[in-house]
Amino acid sequence: MSSVALARADEREFNPWPAVIFVGLVVLAVLFLAPTIGVLLSSLKTTKEISLGELWSLPHSLYLDNYVKILSDPAVHTYLINTALVAAPATAASIALGILAGYVFSKLPFPGSDLLFLAIVSGMFFPPQVILIPLFRLFNGLGLIDTLWPMIFVHTAMGIPICTLLMRNFFATVPSALREAAILEGANEWQVITKVALPLSLPAVAVLATLQFTWIWNDFLWPLIFTHSDAMRTIMLGLVFLKGQYSVAWGVQGALSLVASLPTLLVFLFFQRYFIKGMTMGAVKG
Repeated sequence: MSSVALARADEREFNPWPAVIFVGLVVLAVLFLAPTIGVLLSSLKTTKEISLGELWSLPHSLYLDNYVKILSDPAVHTYLINTALVAAPATAASIALGILAGYVFSKLPFPGSDLLFLAIVSGMFFPPQVILIPLFRLFNGLGLIDTLWPMIFVHTAMGIPICTLLMRNFFATVPSALREAAILEGANEWQVITKVALPLSLPAVAVLATLQFTWIWNDFLWPLIFTHSDAMRTIMLGLVFLKGQYSVAWGVQGALSLVASLPTLLVFLFFQRYFIKGMTMGAVKG
């Protein structure tokens, strides 16, 4: 075998790219997990240890009083309940309206429907900061400031564009023959949606449920604008206002941050099977 052939064979045998990609992914994973690790370490230490600059060192002993404080704090219970009362109905309402709108735009088009669809989807690119003052004046005039209703209404409205877009694109992949067959069997449009289209759209609904719930649960802007009293604060806003007797309680805030992230993690684990299927939908052609 010639030297040229041997060189080409060696090049085929040694491919450095998998190792480079693996190292790059490890570095990205470490950078991504570094803040979470820092929060976890701070939640297991006293304020004195953190003040002395021992944040990134392993704790000498597990200090669980931070978790005991937040789990026994009535204010934290209020924050969690308020956040759930906002996230659950806003997520359900935005997805339900997105399903109905997506089905209409996909299967029941009408004159001007494309223009209306573009108008709705354009809401995804509308900066929320522009409407802060108009919305505050609107809800203040209605007497809803310092209640949970403004956050529910705003999150529902802001979730409709992405829900409509995703559901319309999903329903477009469902064969129209299924709808026509159901109608021939005597089903009306509502029965077609609930008994034919909706069961097929579970992966897309799981994606929307996970994303919407996470976005709403982690929201900080709207609670800051629409709430004044501690009794109406959500968990992310309460996290900022949670302080120690004389200084910022870093350990307590770290513990509350981890506890506050658990509901979104549980939602993802619950919808994981459908979520992955929905995210990879259309990536591979049959």
